[in-house]
Amino acid sequence: MRSLTEHDIRNSFVNCSKGEAKRLAIPRDLDTRPWDDLDFLGWRDPGAPDRSYLVTERADGLVGVTLRFPSAQRGFLHRSMCSLCVTTRPGGGVSLMTARKAGPAGRDGNSVGLYMCTDLACSLYVRGRKIPESGIRIEESLTVEQQIDRTVGNLTSFLDKLYV
Repeated sequence: MRSLTEHDIRNSFVNCSKGEAKRLAIPRDLDTRPWDDLDFLGWRDPGAPDRSYLVTERADGLVGVTLRFPSAQRGFLHRSMCSLCVTTRPGGGVSLMTARKAGPAGRDGNSVGLYMCTDLACSLYVRGRKIPESGIRIEESLTVEQQIDRTVGNLTSFLDKLYV
């Protein structure tokens, strides 16, 4: 992924108003992010424990999405799998993230959801740059490049549902 600026990020959101995009918390460490290892930029809102944001590049440009997830997390012994990167995580490591749809459907209250790593570090887990809390990731027969392609494909499918 290419390096993004605050301006790029704020102008990319498709499922919130321009005013909401102007007010949302942008990461302060954009200049130190490992851009070459990211398929998307994802972060949690430090001021709102139930909000996260995701920005990615698509053929038609940048797409930013506001996400919500339940602040109540499951017990530590429960394991869940991320639908994007297929990483299993204990406890609250995976959450059901919901995104309001774009356009009139979103204004009518329609949304879509997907189980994702709560920290949105899927790109780093797939590449082995970040280790899950359990210390292991399920060994797969796919190459890292194939796992990256699968993650991007899963994200694309999720984002496509925002426009339907």
